[in-house]
Amino acid sequence: MPELPEVETVMRGLEPFLTGAIITKAQKNRPNLRIPFPATIEHDLKGRTITHLRRRAKYILIHLKGGDILVIHLGMSGSVSIIEKGQRYNSQTHDHFVLHLKSGVRVVYNDPRRFGMIFMMAEQDYASHKYFVHLGPEPLGNDFSAPILCARLKGKQASIKQALLDQRVVVGVGNIYACEALYRAGISPMKKAGSIKGEKAELLVQAIRDVLKRAIKAGGSTLKDYKHADGSLGYFQHQFTVYGREKEACQRCDCDINKTGGIKRVVQSGRSTFYCPRKQN
Repeated sequence: MPELPEVETVMRGLEPFLTGAIITKAQKNRPNLRIPFPATIEHDLKGRTITHLRRRAKYILIHLKGGDILVIHLGMSGSVSIIEKGQRYNSQTHDHFVLHLKSGVRVVYNDPRRFGMIFMMAEQDYASHKYFVHLGPEPLGNDFSAPILCARLKGKQASIKQALLDQRVVVGVGNIYACEALYRAGISPMKKAGSIKGEKAELLVQAIRDVLKRAIKAGGSTLKDYKHADGSLGYFQHQFTVYGREKEACQRCDCDINKTGGIKRVVQSGRSTFYCPRKQN
């Protein structure tokens, strides 16, 4: 599943083509993805001007002149491709939604598993909308800090790894980046979330920021279906320190792998967690 760095990378790839663009046609090739397309979406988008784009959690928000927002969520396998004017492109089976722009650019949403979402909402409804009202702070924003994290973790008996995947605690820190951040912070993924305080919280907040910024800079992680808007692939997976490295030597420890067995893998809530038992406690 595309996580925050991947969604941020896609959004940044779309910005130069969509900002200020006029939509001449919106084309839906099926009635629904995870949820139905709005019945009038083709009519509602025709002739609209895109003012700007931004990301919230794992959602791409395309703001339209007149006060509406076109929302895209990539789900498990969604991708958005830019087809420039004159560029040859053969339509794919799972091209479910296409925006045609006055510039001649086409924006193609492809999603084999159809777990993604595309819908519209009024800007005035954004704060109370069911998909956004519960969301926690952005990990790269000013609203995310050690005191705020501690407050959101207070009393939680779940593991810190599980808590970081809770979008009400902090948004967009998926499985991969939670593993990497906990490793950098030296915190066991099994530690109770409510016990993370003080210096540990400071280290964790900084580790989350660092990991996500590095991943965005590298273009995200290419796992299974993920690709950028221009079709290129992300490379942060080549920088993983623990994720997917079960039984390998820990890069930041001098422990004897023959005695420790290297990086461990456990399953938490159905997801693989990778960690170093010696470094993380």
